[in-house]
Amino acid sequence: MSRGASRIVAHYERHALAWDADRRAAAWTDKPPIERFVTLLRPGANVLDLGCGGGVPVAAHISAQGFSVTGVDSSPTMIALCRTRMPDQEWVVADMRSWTAGRRFDGVLAWDSFFHLGHDDQRRMFPIFAACAASGGVLLFNAGPAHGEAIGSYRGDPLYHASLDPSEYAALLRDNGFELIAQSVGEPANGERSFWLARAVRAPPV
Repeated sequence: MSRGASRIVAHYERHALAWDADRRAAAWTDKPPIERFVTLLRPGANVLDLGCGGGVPVAAHISAQGFSVTGVDSSPTMIALCRTRMPDQEWVVADMRSWTAGRRFDGVLAWDSFFHLGHDDQRRMFPIFAACAASGGVLLFNAGPAHGEAIGSYRGDPLYHASLDPSEYAALLRDNGFELIAQSVGEPANGERSFWLARAVRAPPV
């Protein structure tokens, strides 16, 4: 099943325009966690959006609040849409697993993207989150409610998802210098998303 994770990059590029249209047409049921993330940012904050897709609705909402956005996505088509819609923001074609920011951000977001990574890649993302987050920076990501893998479907193609156990996410956050602010597991009020919200409070161990 985990081989499905290796197909995610090609999947989203192949279906980029359809996925973007479907996302824009759908009700934004997962807005509450994004709003909570935004309320924790300082005025004028710079936000890193890992797996930004076409930028709507999440990056567009963050940008409209007056924050600077750097969006990273492996799909050139998705990034082209972002550049057209928000040319004043920064957009990068790259894989979040290997991209190096070279600077730190007040907010780091991996929304509806992190959960497409396999278990080991998810674990390896936490030092990357730590390297990207400024002191006091806010991190938000979503995954599944329990350890496992699942294969969904989009436009007739298999779509891979994975999650670690919530207790492992808590440990990974702690070990990489984050303090957990809140977590939610599949609550309807949050669009049935399971998410973790944390703040960078110390440098991770060398």
